[in-house]
Amino acid sequence: MPTRNEVEHALLISLFNHNGVIREFGAGEEIVDEIANDFGLKEEQRTAYLETTYKKENRVKRSYLWHRLLFRAADSLAKEKLISRPSITILITNEREWMLTEEGYDRVLEILRIPLSQKEILPVKSYEVQKVVKKIFKQDRPENYNPLEKNKQIVKVTREANLRDRAFRQAILEAYGYRCAVCGMKIYSPNNLQWEVEAAHIVPRSSNGKDDILNGIALCRLHHWTFDVGWFTLMDNLTILASKRIIELPTDFGNLWDYNFMKRLLSNENLLIFLPEKKEIHPHPNAIRWHRMNIFYP
Repeated sequence: MPTRNEVEHALLISLFNHNGVIREFGAGEEIVDEIANDFGLKEEQRTAYLETTYKKENRVKRSYLWHRLLFRAADSLAKEKLISRPSITILITNEREWMLTEEGYDRVLEILRIPLSQKEILPVKSYEVQKVVKKIFKQDRPENYNPLEKNKQIVKVTREANLRDRAFRQAILEAYGYRCAVCGMKIYSPNNLQWEVEAAHIVPRSSNGKDDILNGIALCRLHHWTFDVGWFTLMDNLTILASKRIIELPTDFGNLWDYNFMKRLLSNENLLIFLPEKKEIHPHPNAIRWHRMNIFYP
């Protein structure tokens, strides 16, 4: 059997490879066999158990040694505040799961020799970020919503600001199911660690746009760029409105082989974008109107 320290190390890496979250170590859970496979455990090692007899209750309880080792390793990591316990995580995700904390996330990046700056683009969850995500999803939807931050000042990048940035991105991608709201593109990198889709601000940060769900939309890289520079916008009913200036583009502009990406926007006019199921988190009309008036080129 591997040592507890070895299992702790493997657990952190497994959490990273599963985007920061793994389920409890119950019988039949894939993660139990997955980590056992990493250690090359034999069948007798996986199924070895201890029996405890409860005389008063007249029953015998079997405790699998591999499960106990996994749990004790996870318990040790939780005491070090590198992961959150299922009893705590369930309050955020409604699932009994072990989840990386920010400290645990930093530790596994160090183990894998991945720069800390990658936290900005990786979809790996952390307990602290998911707490902010939950608040974002619970945000009120006022009729007179203002998508602009009031009296926004330039401040140093703080831990709280970093968490907020990543939470905005995570909330938008989760809400739209990791696919582009315009074309439906949904794909990740071969190592499953990066999604192609991006969290776009409707009112951009450069114009003091808010980092919240009502001022956000999930877009693939191409549609993110075309939206940000004003080639298309949205109507209040969340249908696509494309710039007529697309017609003036040279014939070889916007081509992806024999597919013209830009002219496709024109043919998609009046098409409803892909939206989250909950209407309360759809883009707010006030943010869309701001984009239509300040960014879009008719």
